[in-house]
Amino acid sequence: LYLKYIKISLLYGLFFLHNLYLWQYIIAKKLLVLTVATEETDGFLRFMQAANYFNYNVTVLGMGEAWKGGDVGRSIGGGQKIRLLKEAMEALADQEDLVVLSVDSYDLIFAGGPEEILRKFQQENHKVLFAAEGLIWPDKQLADKYPSVRSGKRYLNSGGIIGYAPYINKLVSQWNLHDNDDDQLFYTKIYLDPLQRETLNMTLDHKCQIFQNLNGAVDEVLLKFGTDRVRVRNTVYDTLPVVVHGNGNTKMYLNYLANYVPNAWNYEHGCSHCDDNVVDLSQLKEFPNVVVGVFIEQPTPFLPEFFQRLLTLDYPKDKLRLFVHNSEVYHEKHIQAFWEENRDVFNSFMVVGPEENLSQGEARNMGMDVCRKDATCEYYFSIDSDVMLNNRQTLKLLIEQNRKIIGPLVTRHGKLWSNFWGALSLDGYYARSEDYVDIVQRKRMGVWNIPYMAHVYLVKGSVLRNELKERKYFVLEKLDPDMAFCRNARELTSHREKDSPSPESFHMLKPPKGVFMYITNRHDFGRLISTANYNISHYNSDLWQIFENPVDWKEKYINQNYTRIFTENYLEEPCPDVFWFPVLSEKACDELVEEMEHYGSWSGGKHEDKRISGGYETVPTDDIHMKQIGFDKEWLHFIREFISPVTLKVFSGYYTKGYAVMNFVVKYTPGRQAYLRPHHDSSTFTINIALNNKDTDFQGGGCRFHRYNCSIESPRKGWSFMHPGRLTHLHEGLPTTNGTRYIAVSFIDP
Repeated sequence: LYLKYIKISLLYGLFFLHNLYLWQYIIAKKLLVLTVATEETDGFLRFMQAANYFNYNVTVLGMGEAWKGGDVGRSIGGGQKIRLLKEAMEALADQEDLVVLSVDSYDLIFAGGPEEILRKFQQENHKVLFAAEGLIWPDKQLADKYPSVRSGKRYLNSGGIIGYAPYINKLVSQWNLHDNDDDQLFYTKIYLDPLQRETLNMTLDHKCQIFQNLNGAVDEVLLKFGTDRVRVRNTVYDTLPVVVHGNGNTKMYLNYLANYVPNAWNYEHGCSHCDDNVVDLSQLKEFPNVVVGVFIEQPTPFLPEFFQRLLTLDYPKDKLRLFVHNSEVYHEKHIQAFWEENRDVFNSFMVVGPEENLSQGEARNMGMDVCRKDATCEYYFSIDSDVMLNNRQTLKLLIEQNRKIIGPLVTRHGKLWSNFWGALSLDGYYARSEDYVDIVQRKRMGVWNIPYMAHVYLVKGSVLRNELKERKYFVLEKLDPDMAFCRNARELTSHREKDSPSPESFHMLKPPKGVFMYITNRHDFGRLISTANYNISHYNSDLWQIFENPVDWKEKYINQNYTRIFTENYLEEPCPDVFWFPVLSEKACDELVEEMEHYGSWSGGKHEDKRISGGYETVPTDDIHMKQIGFDKEWLHFIREFISPVTLKVFSGYYTKGYAVMNFVVKYTPGRQAYLRPHHDSSTFTINIALNNKDTDFQGGGCRFHRYNCSIESPRKGWSFMHPGRLTHLHEGLPTTNGTRYIAVSFIDP
């Protein structure tokens, strides 16, 4: 009986599914969607994706035909759409039960299915229903002729029309104008004729039951998240429109909505389309050729590390061609060093230096041209020097997403500053989108259609040679180069070699076919470093970046084994209450010594010392104070961030203030000062960090603690001693017999 029950249930389930599909098929046949598209733009492909999701029956009119309908995004036009619709309706005129939905495609998405549209249309009890909006176009003088409405939108919009086939045919059969005449004006004049309105039984979708035009109504619209899909809700009329149209200047807002509607992303399933049409690199015979454009447009900290990260990208180097534009003389030494070491690593290596005196826009156009002019270039990867990629797979991950333009999300450490904008203000500058913070913090992960990106992105070579074949995309009005590029890409139009078309030439234009730009935060790609307040007057300027770029400073200057102190108890106690642990990297030690030698004013180990209070030092060393090179604040911050935690670990219960008056680098040489006599330090505790290597850089040296008759004669570069300063730990510096020994010393909590 149980098995019989299961079989019956399965049969009923199959019967239900069959009837469901049959009903959907019948509905689809009762509703025909007609749309005009002469090219397969990104907007058109998005429209078809949404239509296919809901199983709409769509017929595309005019594909491949030359567009002669004017620049409908900027001026009047669109008559070609009516002409094509008229031709299509001639074959459908006698199908009385067929409902025809005529909609735009480049800037429109579906939020619901055919059954919902038919139900809502039939509830209106009219033969023809137009979309409605709150703004009148193109003739404002016709406003008074519109019928009054108690509630709802008053004016007709031609981007959405639904009606029975015979009535739609009667409507469009009246067209006898030119392709570049205005379609909306044509429909408006018919609708405003009371006799025609009654004869054709026409009305407007006043309360956005079916059609939601966004122009003038962005503030009315919110996203409504459901379990399976996301809807657009009109909060004024409390309706759920089925057709969402980004008319006018709302196309970027439509892009935002389409990041969710109908099923692109929701809280339950995350990103639904992120893996659609991806490129499987493992199935390719060889990796694509990539031109990498590197742009150094201002003094940038950690540039050698930037180049090393570029070098360690997991991508065949013989498939990478490097184009480097450097506008800073300061960085020529860094580029030269990298080039000398890696000139033969990449397929080619081209550097354009400050002597060329190129503007940022000119340089970026030049870099893009390197790929555009090379038919073998399959991708162009642009990256600014302030991008620190910590994901070696970045290039592969971007290529796999298979988008025309896509960038990896990178953010500034501890801030909401990133390399993209989620929205634009009316004047074309930054505005925060509702989802910006969640995307930056990776609470919502996916691939996002956005209006602006900078710093790092990947562009298909084929796009550069087709949609973006013009060569001056980074120069536009008074915009910075990145803003110019993004605006040119998203508002892309084709016109006959005119940068600023005159009104009389509008009939020669095509409608906007903007290229969508995407940002992906599906992986942790890296970060943006701050270039503000970067003072290049120092010999090793990166040392001063502990405040501005703490993560990069730590990676470069803190010993790689430092964290093991806390995870593995990685420290030693060579003498009682003398603790020995790794803290500085070799690079930090070298640069600190270089900085002191570059400064050069060593004290000479004299008792008279005007640098300290009282002017007399009882136990002098041959040293330079951190304060003398302007490094005192940075050194104290280093103590608080990296020494204080160790103090708490080894001297349990003692909470240091992390304050020190005396912070200095000591130089021991046989010819000047080879040793230091026994003494106590004027501190609660002292740190003593070895800055170079015994036996390689010097012989001898070390430290002896008298009370315990304990000596440490083999200091390790980058390792620090920590010991009490007063009373118990009388100590002396053992003689340096050859070479030069450097140590960094701080008397903490004096």
